[in-house]
Amino acid sequence: MEIELADAVAAVRNELLEAVTYGLGQEIGFVVGPIELEFAVELKADVKVAGKFKAWVVSADVGAGVSRGTTHKVKVSLTPKDKSGGDLRVHGSAPRAAGPGDVSGRIQP
Repeated sequence: MEIELADAVAAVRNELLEAVTYGLGQEIGFVVGPIELEFAVELKADVKVAGKFKAWVVSADVGAGVSRGTTHKVKVSLTPKDKSGGDLRVHGSAPRAAGPGDVSGRIQP
């Protein structure tokens, strides 16, 4: 199975957005750090646009004798950001004030 590299990255983006949705209202949230993706890709001429190539991700089940071209290993590092350019947070709660919050009844004198 082959998919375009852009579609593979879009799938990761969609999964992150789904994680954000799942986290809405949760008490614990996460900041998404850098994501590294590593693909085996095959460069192929784009038949629609002369002189342009597309990178296709090839699955592991493509044997060396079956591949139509040379595959290359590509590592892509992504640092997800929200629309305002801030860190992507996988939760939906508003940020809490600094400190432990109300500790009455939990700390003994």
